[in-house]
Amino acid sequence: MNNMKILVTGGLGFIGSHTVVELQQAGFEVVIIDNCSNSSENVLEGIKAITGQTPEFVKMDLRDKNAVGEFFSAHQDISGVIHFAASKAVGESVEKPLLYYENNLNTLVYILQQLSGLKSANFIFSSSCTVYGQADQMPITEEAPVKPAESPYGNTKQIGEEIIRDSCRVYSQLKAISLRYFNPIGAHPSAEIGELPIGVPQNLVPFITQTGVGLREQLSVFGDDYPTEDGTCIRDYIHVVDLAKAHVVALQRLLEDKNDTNYEVFNIGTGTGSSVLEVINSFERVAGKELNYKVVDRRPGDVIRAYADTDKANKVLGWKAQSTLDHAMASAWKWEQKIRE
Repeated sequence: MNNMKILVTGGLGFIGSHTVVELQQAGFEVVIIDNCSNSSENVLEGIKAITGQTPEFVKMDLRDKNAVGEFFSAHQDISGVIHFAASKAVGESVEKPLLYYENNLNTLVYILQQLSGLKSANFIFSSSCTVYGQADQMPITEEAPVKPAESPYGNTKQIGEEIIRDSCRVYSQLKAISLRYFNPIGAHPSAEIGELPIGVPQNLVPFITQTGVGLREQLSVFGDDYPTEDGTCIRDYIHVVDLAKAHVVALQRLLEDKNDTNYEVFNIGTGTGSSVLEVINSFERVAGKELNYKVVDRRPGDVIRAYADTDKANKVLGWKAQSTLDHAMASAWKWEQKIRE
């Protein structure tokens, strides 16, 4: 198992960097491709500080088809690919749909074209619970219908999964798993790597920690009149380290030929929904301070509640989220304080 080389695209990003750490700690050799459009090369230092080894790094834009071909020609010893590289801001995708389709779909196709020419290929895809849209039933199982996407971003994840599934049907040597993440939060307990949103954060937790540290004046809570226990929206927040470990487990499943079919899908979450106010309360507990927030009007397109049924990941994949919400919030707060020093 050891000394196998794994390609991680987007490996300097939030989830990618934590997954690189878990791969190295499991004995894998890692090559990162990243164009640094939404990340920084400094992340390599954080990875080295945790694991003691610097992964090989290739700065490259995967939209360049020739460059992708040249990379695979030069790295014929790759045993698996974990594909994170994609644009992921829902709002931006509505404004710039063609950028999202090019960045999220062309790059996927170019990588799969290279893998389809190999004797055997193992592929893990970074998907999202956005593929379910407004789900009818809670918790959301993998069998829940994939509904029309709420945004071009969500649509790229749906189409991405279809492209992989169709490819696996034809190329028997290709084995793939799509991991449908719920809401990744937190940071590595060492505070050497974490979430680095550029500009105004799109996600709740970095907005909370930036407000807590004084970078933002106030957190807006979009609506407290939803049909939930405290009136705020409910999501499944998973610690990024737990999520990273799921990628290693999924990859090992393919490498050991334990997969049931060429293409499998797993929800990756905690199985528990937490409301916006519960997340704020968790922050206040771990930080020992009150957060300045106010309730404002609802935001269009917000799903009322979304949390995972994790039975399949727990039983079939043999993976389970370990971290509590407080533990994840504490790590996010530790990271925020460190980067503002």
